[in-house]
Order: sequence, then structure tokens, then C-alpha cells
Amino acid sequence: MNKQLIWRIAKYLGIGFLVAFIAAILIGGSVFFYYVSKAPELSESKLVATTSSKIYDSKNELIADLGAERRVNAQSSEIPTDLVNAIVSIEDHRFFNHRGIDSIRILGAFLRNLRSNGLQGGSTLTQQLIKLTYFSTSTADQTIARKAQEAWLALQLERTATKQEILTYYINKVYMSNGNYGMQTAAQNYYGKDLKDLSIPQLALLAGMPQAPNQYDPYSHPEEATERRNLVLSEMQKQGYLTAEQYETAINTPITDGLQSLKGSNSYPPYLDNYLKEVIEQVETETGYNLLTTGMDVYTNVDQDVQKRLWDVYNTDEYVDYPDDDLQAASTIVDVSNGKVIAQLGSRHQSSNVSFGINQAVETNRDWGSTMKPITDYAPALEYDIYDSTAYMLKDVPYNYPGTNTPVYNWDRGYFGNITLQTAIQQSRNVPAVETLDRVGLDKAKKFLNGLGIDYPTMVYANAISSNTTESNKKYGASSEKMAAAYAAFANGGIYHKPMYINKIIFSDGSSKEFSNPGTRAMKETTAYMMTEMMKTVLYSGIGRDAYISWLPQAGKTGTSNYTDDEIENYIKRYDYVAPDEMFVGYTRKYSMAVWTGYSNRLTPVIGDGFRVAANIYRSMMEYLSEDDHPGDWTMPEGLYRRGEYVFKNGARSNWVTQTTQTTTTTETSSTTSENTTSLPEITNPSTGQNPTNPNLNQNPQQNPAPQGQQ
Repeated sequence: MNKQLIWRIAKYLGIGFLVAFIAAILIGGSVFFYYVSKAPELSESKLVATTSSKIYDSKNELIADLGAERRVNAQSSEIPTDLVNAIVSIEDHRFFNHRGIDSIRILGAFLRNLRSNGLQGGSTLTQQLIKLTYFSTSTADQTIARKAQEAWLALQLERTATKQEILTYYINKVYMSNGNYGMQTAAQNYYGKDLKDLSIPQLALLAGMPQAPNQYDPYSHPEEATERRNLVLSEMQKQGYLTAEQYETAINTPITDGLQSLKGSNSYPPYLDNYLKEVIEQVETETGYNLLTTGMDVYTNVDQDVQKRLWDVYNTDEYVDYPDDDLQAASTIVDVSNGKVIAQLGSRHQSSNVSFGINQAVETNRDWGSTMKPITDYAPALEYDIYDSTAYMLKDVPYNYPGTNTPVYNWDRGYFGNITLQTAIQQSRNVPAVETLDRVGLDKAKKFLNGLGIDYPTMVYANAISSNTTESNKKYGASSEKMAAAYAAFANGGIYHKPMYINKIIFSDGSSKEFSNPGTRAMKETTAYMMTEMMKTVLYSGIGRDAYISWLPQAGKTGTSNYTDDEIENYIKRYDYVAPDEMFVGYTRKYSMAVWTGYSNRLTPVIGDGFRVAANIYRSMMEYLSEDDHPGDWTMPEGLYRRGEYVFKNGARSNWVTQTTQTTTTTETSSTTSENTTSLPEITNPSTGQNPTNPNLNQNPQQNPAPQGQQ
């Protein structure tokens, strides 16, 4: 090939690349201008608007006006330089050097995302203000069109407003937790001072809060708030805004320095606070909009009458006898037919001054104990045809966790011998539960739980009788919210509905969106019915008698967590029966309710009559919910038949007794089964000093996950 030909090819290739490059620019430019042509109009009224979101209950009655109660705007002249330095240090180092978008910042974020396989934003402070004012924060809305519009409006704003004005808009727009909007409002309510009178560490705290205001709330999350404030101070020092001496003094200042007691001035009653927190979170999850900074009308599923009654049950002695004022409770009530959360409360005697603090009703940091057995062990065993009747015979005998030499203990350290599946649930025996999980298999059990909205990073055999996980993330483990929704599937013929707090939103532009969960089949109708039949006996002849209501068809399960031997020896001063958590989960044909009780400090044990509180809370609420609308009993579906007190699948094998073996196989042979073809089993429950209030103590082997987040 001669040089002339090579040159000609190179020339044509170069021209081709140039044409393609120019075409890409033209096309990209055309697309960009098409997107920005549909951008909202930039207006100062939007930037300074006092955003207010109205919240309604299930009867369309106004229950809260969020955003209207606490807002004091700061003038540009009232904003101290140290606050400006703190904000730009943590949010936008190059704020004073760009014109709305920062190509260097975007490139840096792109490279960091490549290295970390994560998602780090490249938005400037101006773009964040535009996002707060006009757009959703949902990941699904992070489209090219939205990004183009955001960038365009940021460029326009930088042309029409000074940097000082933009900062002022931002400082007055952000949400600062506890019902405070804008940093001047927060300064006055947190410290009783104006911004200009605050110290450097106080200003650094305020500057760091907007990214996650409730998480960095110094009242409810002092450790996280301290960490965030110190990060702001570190960035300020790196940018040259603080000397080494100023930095050391600031980071050694307690986060509580200057904080005053919060004043309760919410526009809604305190019994709604926990529920509204979940409304806020679900709105952002479902739409990407933060209703605290974006005006909208939100119609929720809360029944105010039920919510108020739950508050009264928690905070008075009229309905339940509490051992002391410190025993805590958390519960969720859902409509089993649709998953609507009609009431939820995360604590007793909660402060009326703190807005949207910790809601224990949705936290997964406490162990739900034996309430896990129905959904982890026995329902999957019925679903996958490992067991074919409620009379299926199990052995409650000495047994080790599969693959270990660690024994599984029952609450009484005793054994019942041959018992039916129904008795195993009714008397909350641990050995049959763990053996059942082994027969089901961890993978199948995990899949079944996923269908009920419950997950673990990794399942272990201790999860047969415990909800403990190795991860603190709320998406793992169990909570009252998750348990109420999971048990609702039993009540609803096997259909699971995601818990829903909201049913409709009307946005500021007049558009609206309705929310409902159609439900998914989590188990066969036959499985749900058989589990219900067995858990009925827990209330009238088992260990859940405190929840029994003679006139109301219902089913449920108790749960008790346990301390480790080390905790008992070193921290728990009592040596009679104690536990960190006591639970009850139950349901009727209409409602499902999950109740947790325990102390905020896990090492403060539940004792004596404290074990009865969870079931008593449940009973009190179910009586109230059902007194005017008796929901009736369940109807046995096709595919089942009844013999005496037991329910059988069509084609069920003759009743037989399996032998407990320490093998990983579930293959049944003549050597591992013994048939009884003549009659149903006659089980006599031994009377061995059983304590009817506390019979379901979990015993977790040391190699299994320790309780998470408990202190």
C-alpha cells in the first residue's frame, strides 16, 4: 500500500470522525434544548416560598400542616461568614468559582463513581437549590431530561442572582428536623439565638444537617450529629477557613453545647408523630419528593380514632397494667385485605417536643423470637408439602443445630417427646422449629420470607427461632410493621400486601397519584388456613391466653427473646426468668397487629408480669377494633379436610412419627419413619412446672449472630 493511499484513507477517516463529532454536538444540543424547553419557569416566588404540605387521615380530615408552623427567614446581612464557609466546605468547594454547573466537580464525581462502583453526585449548591424547589429526588427521576433542566435552571439562576442571594435562598429553604424550616429557624429553636450569634461548631452542625436532617438531629441522634459536624469542621480546615487551633477547639466541643430544650409547637397532636414520620419516608420512596420541602396534599391511611386509642392504651393505666413507666412498646396495625397501616406507635411517654425521632415500630434492632417460627419454619414446611397435616408428628428430643455440636434448648430445658405440629406451635417448642427449618432448607425458607417482606443478608439455623441478623440495615430482620404485614397474609388467604401509609397525593401543580398495593400470593390458601387453625389454639389452650377474646375468632403467636449466658452472668443481676424482649403477633379476618415490648436499654430485663404486657396491648386493641364489627371465622378452602381438632391435606399420608436425625437429608425411608395407621395421636402435654407466660425462650448457639443494635 503506497503512502498516497494511506494518506487518503486517513484523510477520509479524519473527515468522518469530524463529521460524526459535529453531528453528535448538533444532536446533543438539539436534545438538550428540547429538554430545557420543557423546564419549569424560574421564579423568585418559588425560591422563597414557605412550602407547606397538608396531611389528611383516612376520612379525608386535615391532621397536619407541615411547613407552616416554624419558619423564620434570614436576611443576607444576617448570615455570618462562618456559616457560608461551612456550607460551601461540605456542599460545594467551588461554589464561588462556577456559574451554576461545575465541569470539574462532575468529572471528579464520574471518576470516583467508576472507582467505587457507586453513585456520587456532581451537583453544585445552586443545582441542589433548584432540585429542592422544583424536582423530585427519586433515583428513578435522575434522567437526562431532568438533569438537563436542572442544569439549565441553575445557569439561569446564576445569571439573575448573586452568590449571596443564592446562599440566602438555600439557607432559608432547607429542612432542619423537628419541624424547623431554614437555618435561622433552627438557630432560634435549638440555641435560642440568631445565626450571627452562634459559635463555629454550632454553625457547622447546622451546615451539615440538610442532607439528612432527621439522621443528624442532635437531640435524637447525638453521635451521628457529632460525626457529621466534625466532618464539616474537617472540610473547613482543609479549605483554609479554620486554623488548626480553631479546628481542635471546635471538634472537642460537645454536640450538646448551647442546645436548649425543644419547645413543642407542632401543628399536629403528638400521637401522630411516629405515623407522620413514616408517611414522609414513604412519600419520598414512592415519588422522590420530600414533602417537608415540597408543597403537596397527602391523604394517608391512618384512622385517627384507632391511633388515639392506641396512644391511650400506651400512656394510661386504664387498659393495661404496666410494671413501670420505663417499659416500652411498639406496634403496628394493618388492614389485612389491603396492607393499609391504620395505626402505629413506636413508644410510650414519648416527648412531644421532638419531631420525627426514632420510631421503634419500624426498627429491626430487637429480636422477635418465637413469633418467627410460623413464617420461617412451619408455613414453609406446609407450603412445600414437607408436612401434610396439623397432626403431623414431630419429636421434641435432644437435638443439635445442624452441622454443629451445639444443642438446641427449649425454654424449660426439657423435652415433650412425640408431639403434633399443632402442639409444637401451641407450646412454642424450639427443637421441632429448628429441625423443621433444616428439613425446609435455608434457601427455601429465605425465599418464603422474602414473599412476606422479610429478608436476611444470610440465613442461619438460629433464625428458626430468632430474627437476629448480622446487618443493622432496617431492610433486614423484623419489626412490628413487617410482622403485622407478614401475619396479615395468614389472615388474607395467603395474599401479602406491602404496608402502605399513603393512598393519594395531590402535587402543587394539580396533578395527582394514587397508591395501593395489589398484593402478591405468598403462600397457598391451604397453608394460610392450616397455620391459622394451629395458631388459634395458641390463644385458647396454649401460651397466648392473655390475648384470648372468647367471642372473637383470632389467631396469633407469642415471642420471647433471650440473653446470652455471658450477659446473664455479667450484666443481669437477677437469676430468675428474665428476657430483653416480649412480643405478640395476632390477627382476625380484618386486622393484623404486632406488638413489641421491652426496655430502651436492652440490658434492663423484662420480668414478672411485664411478660404479659404485649398480649394485653394486643387484646385491648382487638376488642376495640372488633366490638362494632365482628369479623367472623375463616372458611376452610378446598383441598383440606378435618378430623377432630386437626386439619389434613387431601391425600395426606396416614399419621406417622418421624425420627429426629442429625443429617442434612430429608429423605424418608422405612428406617426413619414409623407408621401409625389406626388413630390420631393422643398427646399429653407434660406438667413440668411450665410458666404459661414465658415458655418460648430462644436459645441461640454462640456461633450464630448476636443481637444487633441492642444496648
